[in-house]
Amino acid sequence: MCGIAGFFSLKPLRTARQSILKDMISTLEHRGPDEQGFFLDKNIALGHSRLSIIDLAGGQQPLFNEDKSIAVVFNGEIYNYPELTEELKAKGHSFYTHSDTEVLVHAYEEYGESFLTHLNGQFAIALWDSRRKQLLLARDRVGIRPLFYTLPDNSEIVFASEMKAIFQYPGLNAEIDSAGLNQVLTLWVNVPPRTVFKNINELAPGHYLTISASGIKIKQYWKHQFPGQNEYEEKSLKYYQEKLREILFDAVTIRLRADVPVASYLSGGIDSSIISALVKNNHNNHLKTFSVAFADEGYDERKYQIEMVKSLKTDHKIIEANYNSIGEAFSDVVWYGEKPIIRTAPAPLYLLSGLVRDDNIKVVLTGEGADEVLGGYNIFKEDKVRRFWAEYPDSKWRPLLLSKLYPYIQNSGSSQNFWQLFFKKNLTDTENPYYSHLIRWNNTATIKNFFMQDFRDQFDDQTQVFDELNRYVDPDITKWHPFVRAQYLELQLFMSGYLLSSQGDRMMMGHSVEGRFPFLDHRVIEFAATIPPKFKMNVLNEKYLLKKTFEDILPHSIVNRAKQPYRAPIYQCFTNNNSVAASMFNEDKIDHYGYFDKSKVKQLINKTKRANGKPISARDDMAVVGISSLQLLHHHFIEKT
Repeated sequence: MCGIAGFFSLKPLRTARQSILKDMISTLEHRGPDEQGFFLDKNIALGHSRLSIIDLAGGQQPLFNEDKSIAVVFNGEIYNYPELTEELKAKGHSFYTHSDTEVLVHAYEEYGESFLTHLNGQFAIALWDSRRKQLLLARDRVGIRPLFYTLPDNSEIVFASEMKAIFQYPGLNAEIDSAGLNQVLTLWVNVPPRTVFKNINELAPGHYLTISASGIKIKQYWKHQFPGQNEYEEKSLKYYQEKLREILFDAVTIRLRADVPVASYLSGGIDSSIISALVKNNHNNHLKTFSVAFADEGYDERKYQIEMVKSLKTDHKIIEANYNSIGEAFSDVVWYGEKPIIRTAPAPLYLLSGLVRDDNIKVVLTGEGADEVLGGYNIFKEDKVRRFWAEYPDSKWRPLLLSKLYPYIQNSGSSQNFWQLFFKKNLTDTENPYYSHLIRWNNTATIKNFFMQDFRDQFDDQTQVFDELNRYVDPDITKWHPFVRAQYLELQLFMSGYLLSSQGDRMMMGHSVEGRFPFLDHRVIEFAATIPPKFKMNVLNEKYLLKKTFEDILPHSIVNRAKQPYRAPIYQCFTNNNSVAASMFNEDKIDHYGYFDKSKVKQLINKTKRANGKPISARDDMAVVGISSLQLLHHHFIEKT
């Protein structure tokens, strides 16, 4: 895995631009500490920071075609590169490396811009075609690897794997975009192309951009597609089991292609357990596995991790996260993540990638994506229960099903009444395409109450948030099964904008570790889209097909354990320590940065002190981490301290 950066101008570049490019790439050294490479021509500058994984000796970038008319820098992996190499050699192309990168230039020569559809991988690509004087930027189908750009004027573009590299370019300074902030504090994520920084754009997953003398064009080459609600084929459960086993096995197999050891995360849940079992049983008898545990037992899953380790007999290491270590890591989390967040969950994963790197491992497989692709989240169950309740809104017993999903809902008294009112909001608005997520979004938006009045005034109008969301979401969403609508929102918004960003790529690359995600192979995703919802969730049994397919390779207790969403403690990590994150609540800093009402922040912090380690409301927890993360974003990118 690597970092890329560069710029293109219709006007000839000045010689001094070489030092600018080096500054940009140096900022991305954590993504690729092994070596750097540069290419500058009259109109183009390409830079690369390399994490050497495939063709360690010969895979340096930038890399060229035979006559050097095409140059590429690339962040990611092309897993089907051996097959593509043979295919392209048969068509007359000559290769001079054994790198997966080289297939990009030859595939582009052969197939033009449609070369992207031939790739099975995770990637952010910058490809320069000197004959056409055209720069092409592309991002993988589901947004595993990040890519950002800005347009200083109509004749120039600056791009990089992370926004911090773009800010090394002269005249480009970080400034918070209130519209982008409004999105994060409503939807949890930014809707591409918007980011939380003014004038910095994110290239959307499954898209590519071209820029040349004829202008800028952005095109979509892949998207999530599902059958209509009543258009699923009537096939047996066994058919889907056999097909899923075949495709996932191959997805795992090709992700083991590397010239360095490949390890696996093992969380104790079914997803990572399946991936680890497939590797250990079929490919690597000496598999190393890693997991994060928690000192707070309410979040800890180590007993399941240990059970899987005993079953698979892997070489396993655990790192224990506690309140202090999460709080200490949180400043780095925001630096690498480059956006405000409302959970601390990325911090333990950042600590985990540090453990992996300390063990001299560069590549890990994970189970990310299974919940989105095969139906594993509580939000899918919640949506199903609320729709069931909505058929009889006055029912007394139907809403009680929610207590099966959320143990903290009590079965009597005022607490039960509160939660029923909470989940009853917009209960009968079942035709709304965002029905499954509106409760979450409304709850998140309460963080805005802590802002200074001038910021709150900008947040009052949600029209822009939903106008941009409506343009980004596929209009076919209304034709899909309700279960699929909820799935799609997780896949299209949260997977790239939060899960793979805040918890995946950024937390791994912070310690120069590459994550690989078999469940996010586009073949798995496309096949899973054809699976009828009844096989993904059987009544309220999540990931039913996945469990049935792989129950023979896992302990019974792992397959049938209750779903425990990955979470981490929040407010306790910002109290009683001297971390940089905790210092963000200092009244002088609150005043100086100018986002939050210091009296309201003080009330919140006093509330956490009175709680003395005991649970507080989810809203207050989100407010604590949201305030700290925005303050840290300002601290790192605007104050530059």
